[in-house]
Amino acid sequence: MIGIVIVIVLVAVVAIAANGIRVVRPTTRGLVERLGKYHHYTGPGFHWIIPGIDKMYKVDMREQLVEAQPQVIITNDNLNAKVDAQVYLKVKDDEESVKASQYNVANYEFQIVNLARTTLRNIIGTLSLKSANSERGKINEELQKTLKVETANWGIAVIRTELKEIDPPQDVQETMNKVVKAENEKMAAVDFATAVETQADGARRAEIKKAEGIKQAKILEAEGEAQAIQLVNDAANKYFIGNAQILRKLEAVEKALQNNAKVVVPADTQLVNVVGDLAGVLPVGADGRAAPRGTPASAAGQSAKPKA
Repeated sequence: MIGIVIVIVLVAVVAIAANGIRVVRPTTRGLVERLGKYHHYTGPGFHWIIPGIDKMYKVDMREQLVEAQPQVIITNDNLNAKVDAQVYLKVKDDEESVKASQYNVANYEFQIVNLARTTLRNIIGTLSLKSANSERGKINEELQKTLKVETANWGIAVIRTELKEIDPPQDVQETMNKVVKAENEKMAAVDFATAVETQADGARRAEIKKAEGIKQAKILEAEGEAQAIQLVNDAANKYFIGNAQILRKLEAVEKALQNNAKVVVPADTQLVNVVGDLAGVLPVGADGRAAPRGTPASAAGQSAKPKA
């Protein structure tokens, strides 16, 4: 009988001891209360509490995402905007912060959602719809700053806040889309006109350059001809002193012959004397000597014939 009692007592002791075993994960921390009063703080690992007397509350230390449910906010320009946001937070891992998250606030997740919604109404209510959409970063910073101040004694850290959407009413959205489309079409038309103007200006500049090139070529050609004439005149003055007029006549005859001019040659006249007569050069007699100046080429040829 005594043995049975001992066994029962041992089983009861083992059961009670086993019931007091607590294992705390690395991602959590524990708060132990004894008879309804805070007793001590526990970190990760194996712990034992007195069953029925002690009670452990585990607190998750990981970063958490809290959804601020969508709400309709009236903007400064009297438009109803549907606003939704997210809050990222976590409980600090020191003992005082863990205690504050459990003793200073009831359900901090629920509380911070309502606080975030109220803060968003205060911030966006002072902005126009356009400003609210273009200043999301500023709204996020102001929301996070406000939440940090208001939750300073909650033992939590507000990591960041994000605006998910700021949607205007359907009719306003359609109007805004039309305005954006019109602006895009206007910009496209301006870009096209600028491109056409640039192309026309380029063509005009090309024509100007082409005309300047032709002008320069003609100037260079005229300068070349003038230099050639100057060289010819210099040569005539140097080697044909007093015979410049004859040289010009020779050039005229050369050009005439190049242009297939017709020259009538008498039957009894030498071709050399005819060319010389045209150029104003003394004709050549039959003996090969130049005839006296003023003697026609035909006379020179006749004088050269032997008498019968």
